[in-house]
Amino acid sequence: MEFDRVQAIASLSFDKETIPEEFIIRPEKEQPATTTFHGAVPEIPTIDISDPNQENLVRLIADASKEWGIFQVVNHGIPGDLIAKLQDVGKKFFELPQEEKEVYAKPHDSTSIEGYGSKLQNNPQENKSWVDHLFHRIWPPSSINHQFWPQNPPSYREVNEEYAKHMREVTDKLFTALSLGLGLEGHALKEGAGGEDIEYMLKINYYPPCPRPDLTLGVAAHTDLSALTILVPNEVPGLQIFKDGNWFEAKYIPNALIIHIGDQIEILSNGKYKAVLHRTTVAKDKARMSWPVFLEPPGELVVGPLPHLINKDNPPKFKAKKFKDYMYCKLNHLPQ
Repeated sequence: MEFDRVQAIASLSFDKETIPEEFIIRPEKEQPATTTFHGAVPEIPTIDISDPNQENLVRLIADASKEWGIFQVVNHGIPGDLIAKLQDVGKKFFELPQEEKEVYAKPHDSTSIEGYGSKLQNNPQENKSWVDHLFHRIWPPSSINHQFWPQNPPSYREVNEEYAKHMREVTDKLFTALSLGLGLEGHALKEGAGGEDIEYMLKINYYPPCPRPDLTLGVAAHTDLSALTILVPNEVPGLQIFKDGNWFEAKYIPNALIIHIGDQIEILSNGKYKAVLHRTTVAKDKARMSWPVFLEPPGELVVGPLPHLINKDNPPKFKAKKFKDYMYCKLNHLPQ
């Protein structure tokens, strides 16, 4: 095994009440115990996406995307029992024996991120993150590789297919509101991000209980390289947002979807919408899990600021480039 799985390391660490050095953030002043804001925390906007007043809905989504780069949506139409099933089958996968999970491991020579693993970015200088993950695409059918879909629990496939169907309806509503919020035609941002060829990459994050959550992070600070990310967490807190110079904890709202503006929407909007800088902390006595779906352009698609948003007073702030090249640079810490 190329990387020790964090789940296995965690079970050994509790005996010692410490964690391996490579997980410990240095210097101390950057550790989560020091950097998390303590006090009255401003709440991430929560938006009722079923609001029949479209003008109001568009304004709320646009304002949140400019000011925060993140918001939560309620009354989104995805049944609560389907979200519970999605969480249940994902949790059951991570409860399988290690050798059974390794069947779905990302191949060593793969250029894709799909599969079971523990490390994403290619930077040996970076701390290891206290997380294991499973990536696989759930839409469109032409991009799905069932090699990475667990066969156990047996209902895994059916639940994820059903979730993808509902997810597409929510996505269309979000893209439309975001486009209208920029004064564009409702289809503009979706088309700019790949239209019907947008790929839905599901990731299950599993953050095992950690004996020293004050010293490490589940995921280090980053913005998502996607266009949008639509995330369901479990009830264990941990998502933190960087705003106004502070790290704030996101409030857990049962059955809400957390929407992140990703890099590609920031680029398409020429910086009007902001990709949210966020990170994940871990807990001592409970496993935290989350289910983000990253909406990604097809690899060959060139993404740049939309022409309607560019003029002599608003020159392009970003280079147009193929999404696969953007992704390669980001994962390998190269300049864009």
